[in-house]
Amino acid sequence: MSLNETQIATLSRQGVAALQSGKASEARKHFEDIIAATKKSPGAYLGLAYACNQLNDAEGMQSALESVLDMEPANIHALTLKADYLQISGHKRQALEFYQGALTSASRLAVVPQDMHAGLERAQRAVQASAAEYADYMTKAMHEKGVDLARTHPRFAMSFDLAIGKRELHLQQPSRYYYPELPQIQFYDKNDFDWASDIEAATDDIREELMAVLREDSDFPPYLANVESVPHLNDRQLIDNPAWGAFFFWKNGPFDTNNAARCPKTLAALEKAPLPHITNHTPSALFSLLKAETRIPPHNGMLNTRLICHLPLIVPKDCGALRVGNEERPWVEGELMIFDDSIRHEAWNDSGKTRVVLLFDIWRPELSLEERELITTMLESADAYNSA
Repeated sequence: MSLNETQIATLSRQGVAALQSGKASEARKHFEDIIAATKKSPGAYLGLAYACNQLNDAEGMQSALESVLDMEPANIHALTLKADYLQISGHKRQALEFYQGALTSASRLAVVPQDMHAGLERAQRAVQASAAEYADYMTKAMHEKGVDLARTHPRFAMSFDLAIGKRELHLQQPSRYYYPELPQIQFYDKNDFDWASDIEAATDDIREELMAVLREDSDFPPYLANVESVPHLNDRQLIDNPAWGAFFFWKNGPFDTNNAARCPKTLAALEKAPLPHITNHTPSALFSLLKAETRIPPHNGMLNTRLICHLPLIVPKDCGALRVGNEERPWVEGELMIFDDSIRHEAWNDSGKTRVVLLFDIWRPELSLEERELITTMLESADAYNSA
């Protein structure tokens, strides 16, 4: 049979109309005529598959679907129809592979057509149900083999949660500069830093200086100030908002002599930490104030060559937490928290009172002295270029 493009388009419209009217045999004839005229028509094979499905011709449907997927491996309609058939036939594991394939293909589309939504929703439900079933099975299996997941090695516990889909994987994604081959650690163990206990021991002295500052300056300047020459692509709600306030000792490099003079014990404590001194970049050290019922939206820091430290000074009851990647930890007064802010993180104060921490950055311990000097030279050179 020889058909021109106009005739093929007409048959295709007639086939779709017949399918929608429940006239599966008529639709099948139209699509078979197109296939006889041209063997390279994934749309005709897909139409044939739907027609065979309505006619309960499983063999014909599968053959047609294989032809579609040979030509278009990522065809979402074909993937979901094949998955539906496998699911009904009792082949749940195989069905899951095709449902997941449909979801993966859909994730690559800028806009998902409306006629795909129902199939993708089925796929999503199937994947979620399977994940829950797998997580339940694995948790019980580990328990039966004598593994206490609440007390096992922290790294293994994290890997297990990732494997069963309980947590999402979060990696370093600094907004400005990425240094390769550094470990992906969300929260560091403070006991691995020999200076940490000295700073914790100074908590009462630091808090006393903070309280003196608060008596004179109940509102700190906003941590985020609007800069007209720079686009603000993230959440703007905290720009120029004192709900997230800052009393800086160093701000992205420059030193504030007036603020430092008001808190000499705080400055003496900070001298014990390996602050990264890079002109116009680091360090930053400040009293970071988060007012009642305020949330800092998820964001990534600029560099993965540093870590951020919080020394909690004022923490109201039921305050909230700091989330880094897939871990949440509450602040505890006097207990240092050290984390990688190049991993997506957020913080919130759900209480009715203000929370304040001493926030400062440090060099990552994995970097050698040579690497620190090279990074400093490069970032200062980049700053000189941008300032020219």
